[in-house]
Amino acid sequence: MGSGSNRQGGRNRSEVGVLSLVGIIANPASGKDIRRVVSQATTVNNHEKVSIVRRLLLALFASGVRRVEIMPDCFGIGERALDGLRDRSEISAATTVADLPVEATAQDSWSAARYLRGAGAGCIVVLGGDGTCRAVAKGCGDVPLLPISTGTNNVVPSFVEGTVAGAAAAYVALHPNVERACLCRRHKRLLVSLNGQEVDQALVEVALVSSCFVGARAVWQADEVLQVFASRAQPVNIGMSAIPGVVHPVGPNDPGGVIAIVSRDGREVRVPIAPGSFVLVGIKEVMEMRPGIRYRVAQDRPAVLALDGEREITLHAGDEAEVRLELDGPWLVDVSRTLLQAVADGMFWTG
Repeated sequence: MGSGSNRQGGRNRSEVGVLSLVGIIANPASGKDIRRVVSQATTVNNHEKVSIVRRLLLALFASGVRRVEIMPDCFGIGERALDGLRDRSEISAATTVADLPVEATAQDSWSAARYLRGAGAGCIVVLGGDGTCRAVAKGCGDVPLLPISTGTNNVVPSFVEGTVAGAAAAYVALHPNVERACLCRRHKRLLVSLNGQEVDQALVEVALVSSCFVGARAVWQADEVLQVFASRAQPVNIGMSAIPGVVHPVGPNDPGGVIAIVSRDGREVRVPIAPGSFVLVGIKEVMEMRPGIRYRVAQDRPAVLALDGEREITLHAGDEAEVRLELDGPWLVDVSRTLLQAVADGMFWTG
């Protein structure tokens, strides 16, 4: 191994470790919405999230990271994870639970991402589903995210072991001068405008739902869906994006999206809306979605726009809504590519 295997940007690996910060955002509410009651979804409880965070910490410190900050939450995931590592004083001394207010809403994830970005985090590990990733993406800027699936809809996050995720996050954080595209891929995003003003964004899909109340935020009944805008849509996905995904697949790296018009008099397809739940959906029309173009939301009112599976924006009579696809969403760590680069760089050699 050459000297480049343990030097980065003029600093040795230990110096970079001192300066690098990895953030952890573990959402205690992920995977607990009504879809768990009406489907056969796997449950990742908060005790398992504590265990995942503990494994993350062990891997991060074994890989050279020396600064970690964890989002506070009402369950105390960070505190419980550290409590189980009391015999590892070096980890406890260098890991803190951020001093942030806890509101027990998606605001916590957004605030933590914004805080970690300002603190100079080199990578943020996220435990949650698509909704959590969406909240974090709104606050993280260009800080790379490594999402671990613990939610109901898991199009963005992956089922990756915490130990492996920790090693990958460490490599990204310790090598800030490596070209971002070598270790990550950029996710697309869907920008939502209401009456001419941009109000929110989604990562996977925006669905128009025939309802005048937000109520239970999660969407699980296909007969309420009228229109779907998707940045990625594949038959391997669960949720609203699967509606266009079973007839017009669009991959995460494809430079476009897809729109589906849903109607009872459309051609029926079987769609995996929720874990263990295939339902019949009538699709009237499917069209491509190009970046940078504003696409109008159908005029059905009253209605609600669901962003990445959760009802967020109520539409009243006279409201005009539009959706625009952009390619400049959050950077997501490619775990396999990153660890192969780490092998090539000699990260796992000792001595």
